[in-house]
Amino acid sequence: MAGVQLEKVRKSFGQNEVIKGIDLEIAPGEFVVLVGPSGCGKSTLLNLIAGLETLSSGNIRISDRLVNDVPPKDRDIAMVFQSYALYPTKSVHGNITFGMETRHVRRDEQDQAVSEVSQLLHIEQLLDRKPGQLSGGQRQRVAMGRALVRKPDVFLFDEPLSNLDAKLRIEMRTEIKKLHQRLGKTTIYVTHDQVEAMTLASRIAVMDNGHIRQFGPPAEIYEDPRDLFVAGFMGSPSMNLVRGTLVGDGDRLAVEVRDQEGTVSFPLPAALAAKVRGKTGQQIDLGLRPEIITHHGAHAEGAMLSNFERAIDVVEPTGPDTMLVFTLGGAEAIGRVRSDEVVEAGRPYTFEVNMDKAKLFDPESGIRL
Repeated sequence: MAGVQLEKVRKSFGQNEVIKGIDLEIAPGEFVVLVGPSGCGKSTLLNLIAGLETLSSGNIRISDRLVNDVPPKDRDIAMVFQSYALYPTKSVHGNITFGMETRHVRRDEQDQAVSEVSQLLHIEQLLDRKPGQLSGGQRQRVAMGRALVRKPDVFLFDEPLSNLDAKLRIEMRTEIKKLHQRLGKTTIYVTHDQVEAMTLASRIAVMDNGHIRQFGPPAEIYEDPRDLFVAGFMGSPSMNLVRGTLVGDGDRLAVEVRDQEGTVSFPLPAALAAKVRGKTGQQIDLGLRPEIITHHGAHAEGAMLSNFERAIDVVEPTGPDTMLVFTLGGAEAIGRVRSDEVVEAGRPYTFEVNMDKAKLFDPESGIRL
């Protein structure tokens, strides 16, 4: 089984540097997701690993083999693209075996490989159809089958679900995760969807402007974001980030947030207060996930709680929960309450906040304290 190592990888297009010195080590069998906003360099990085783009500098190793100058066909990788890239005149069987035919694989081996992957992907009844007779999800399964028959060391996925509708995305996401669990192959997956990243990855690399901001397990990325960018990008809805002033004395510190609706004081638990002792009077960014701004009685006994009231701007029922949009510190914020809470837009609502799960960030550097 192959791992992937990137060492000081850089890529420029003319004067525009897109990948800015990335170091990344992916263990054999890992499912790593590259996630970030459009233009952050995630697809370019995947193309560099695949050999579809040439390095400006740095090294890429697959299974400890330096592949900087190795063509894509010899890197022992298989790639699934956002577009299905199927041959419209060939059957499903023909699309899956096309690569094997060009490599002159024996017919009996081709048939055995098609039988195995078609059962794995539940497309055995589609082998005689043409791509035009298939749904989007079925076409994506065929594209995955074409990659699987190569039996590569590394699978590369470039936003493979972005052309599917919401329900089908969830179904295919589950299929891809099951597939990885069965095969155990090293997988690198590109997406801009934070939910996809959280549900699929064993580790997530959060990218921004050609850099990796944070690399770690999903729970770590979500609960312990390294900086304001990661905190604001990961999560759906994302973390509420509110600018306030540190007030108080000794261990009894709080973040005071002012706006047109009044002043709200968020007391800090001892562990957070210890990190900002001596900074009274300075501005600080307070991070609160929507699920910790909620209805009365939602938090565990013994948690450090804070209450505040705000007029609700928008009520967004989602089924299991209701999102409440309001203004805090001059910025839009979101709280998450249970679905049976009676809330009306334009009327005040009293929130309860679990301050044990609050985060603090330096407003100048953006680094979490």
